[in-house]
Amino acid sequence: MEPQEKKGLTMRILDWIERVGNKLPHPVTLFAIFALMVIVASWIFSTMNVEVEDPATGETLQVVNLLSNDGIQYIFESMVENFVGFAPLGTVLVTMLGIGIAERSGLISAMLRGLVTSVPRSLMTAALVFGGIMSSMAADAGYVVLTPLGAVLFAGLGRHPLAGLAAAFAGVSAGFSANLLLTSLDPLLGDLTIQAAATIDPAYADTILYTMNYYFMFVSVFVLTIVGTFVTDKLVEPRLGEYKGGVKEEVDYISPIEKKGMIGALIAFVITVGLLSLLVVPSWGPLRDPDDFLASPFFHSLVPVILIMFFIPGYVYGKITKEIKSDKDVANQMSETMASMGIYIVLAFTAGQFVAYFNHTNLGKVIAVSGAEFLDSIGFTGIGLIIAFIFVAGFINLFIGSSSAKWAIMAPVFVPLMMQLGYSPELTTLAYRIADSTTNIISPLMPYFAIVIAFAQKYDKKVGIGTLISTMLPYSIVFSIVWIIMLLIWMLIPGAEIGPGAGFYYNG
Repeated sequence: MEPQEKKGLTMRILDWIERVGNKLPHPVTLFAIFALMVIVASWIFSTMNVEVEDPATGETLQVVNLLSNDGIQYIFESMVENFVGFAPLGTVLVTMLGIGIAERSGLISAMLRGLVTSVPRSLMTAALVFGGIMSSMAADAGYVVLTPLGAVLFAGLGRHPLAGLAAAFAGVSAGFSANLLLTSLDPLLGDLTIQAAATIDPAYADTILYTMNYYFMFVSVFVLTIVGTFVTDKLVEPRLGEYKGGVKEEVDYISPIEKKGMIGALIAFVITVGLLSLLVVPSWGPLRDPDDFLASPFFHSLVPVILIMFFIPGYVYGKITKEIKSDKDVANQMSETMASMGIYIVLAFTAGQFVAYFNHTNLGKVIAVSGAEFLDSIGFTGIGLIIAFIFVAGFINLFIGSSSAKWAIMAPVFVPLMMQLGYSPELTTLAYRIADSTTNIISPLMPYFAIVIAFAQKYDKKVGIGTLISTMLPYSIVFSIVWIIMLLIWMLIPGAEIGPGAGFYYNG
C-alpha cells in the first residue's frame, strides 16, 4: 500500500471544518435547540437577578423568566403569532411568487444565457462573473443555470471548463449580495435588521429601509466583476493548466422564440416601471411623501413592487413562448414555487420561536449592553471591530449555509450591540452581507456545493470537495480583501451613504 500524501495545514483545517459542519443538526433542529437554550438561559439569569440599565430610557432591564407561570403561558399563547409574525416569512413568500413566474416560465434562464453568449470572447470571463452576480435577483437560479453554462462556454472556446465553472460560481455565490436591482435578499435581511434595531430604538427602526445597502451593493457589482475576472484569468485558469479531458461542448444559444419572448418581456418591464413611477414621481402620487421622499410609502412597499416587476415580464415571456397557456399554468407555476419553499416555511416556525423568545426575555438587550460595555472597556471599537465582525460572520457561514438563518441568529445580538457602540444597523447588516457572500464558495455545507461538484466531475472525475475549495479559495480571499477595503474607503468619504438615508453611525 502506498503511503497517503501528507496534507497541508490548509487542507487539514478545511477537513476539520467539513467534519464539524457535517455533525451539526439541520437548521430547523438548530433553531429549536436555540429556542430551548433561551428558555433555560432566561431561568438561569433571572434567578441570578442579572440586570442592566437601558441607555435609551434609563430604565433597569431584567431578564424575563420563561419557566415562570407567566413565561410558560407566553410560550403556549404566542406560538402561532411567533410563526406568522416571523419578519422575513411573508416577505420571502410574496417576492418568490413573482420571481417564481419569471424563473419557471424560462425568462431568467434565457436572460442569463443571452447575456453570456452575446459578448465577445475577450469579455467572456467578465460576462460570466457579472451574470452570476446579477443572477441573485432570481434567488438560486444562477447555481443551476449559469454555473454549468460557464463550463460549457469555456469548453466551447477551447479554455479550461473548470475555470468557466469557477468564474460563474464565484459570481453567483461569492457576489450574492451585490446587484444592480433590489432582490428578495434585501427585504429578507432588512426585516430582521428592523426587528433587532427596534429592541433598542423603535423610532429609529421605523426609518430603516430595505434599500439600506443599495448604493454600496450597486457599485460592488462592477468592482467584483473586475476582481472576479482578474482572479479567473490570472490565478485560477493558469493553475488549472491546459484542459485535456476531451469533453466537447456545444453552446445552447437563444432560440428565435426565446428572443421574441425576451423582447416582449422587456417591453412589459418598461411599461410596468412607467406605470409604477406614476405612483411615486408626480407630487400627487399615492406612494409619495411630498415632504420627505425617503419616508415615502414607496420605500416601505418594495415587496409588492418586486412581485409585480418580476411577475408581469415573466408572464408575458411565458405567453409568447407558450410556457404559459392559461391561468392554470400561472397557478401551477406559483404553486410549484411555493412547494419549493416548504423547508423555508418549516425553518420559519422554529426560527420565529427563537427570535421571539430572545426578544421577550430581554436577553438581547442585556447581552448588547453588557457586550458594548465590555468592548468599550478594552477599547475594541472602530474599524477593528467592524473587520472582526466580518471575520466572525464569515466563520459562522462555514457551518450554517442559510443567509436568513444566520442573520436571524446574529441580528438580535449584533445589531443592538453595534448600536450601543455607535454604529448603525445598516452598517452592521452590510458587514454581515460581505462576510456571508464571500465565504459561501468555500463552505462544503452550502446547499449547492455538492451540485457544483457534480457539474465539475463531468469534466474531471477526480474533482472532490478539496479540489473545489482550493479552486474557489482565491476568489474568497480576494473578494473579502477588496470588499473590506472598499468599505473602509467608503467610510472615509465625508457624508457618504451606503443606501438612501443610511449612514455609518447611530447617534441614538
